[in-house]
Amino acid sequence: MEESGQIASGSQVKPPLGRYPARLDDKGRLKLPAVFQEYLSSFPERKVFVTSLDGRIGKLYPISAWRANEKEVFEGYTEDPEALQDLLFNAQDLGSEAEMDAQGRITVNPELRKELDLQGQELHLFAYKNHVEILTEALYQERKLRARPKAADNVRKLEMAGMK
Repeated sequence: MEESGQIASGSQVKPPLGRYPARLDDKGRLKLPAVFQEYLSSFPERKVFVTSLDGRIGKLYPISAWRANEKEVFEGYTEDPEALQDLLFNAQDLGSEAEMDAQGRITVNPELRKELDLQGQELHLFAYKNHVEILTEALYQERKLRARPKAADNVRKLEMAGMK
């Protein structure tokens, strides 16, 4: 699977870099920043799959990216069938298909909003491996606290691996 919006589309739109703030409106719609609208529009279909695989992080997959996971990963995964069953259960239980409207909004289903406590707070969006991650403020702060103390060591490790 490619790192950009190129799955079956031929598009050259790269995923946005950086963290972007967002919120759900009172109808449970996530208003996407313009760079995410452009990125998601580069996929062959406007439909997305909004879900969580772990009950903590929201994930917004262009439908073609989710279908590629089904075909290229899930169908052939035999190492831990129970892990796959649990992941797919969570994805289906919390997920739903949606479509980005003309204003760049995507409706997040009520079960996912409740499970992840998405309503009424600032959310943080990151593009990652052909999907968009949706983090609550608490989860964002948790990740930040985990990442900052190890930053110098992590930079050194990656530079030794060839990062420039």
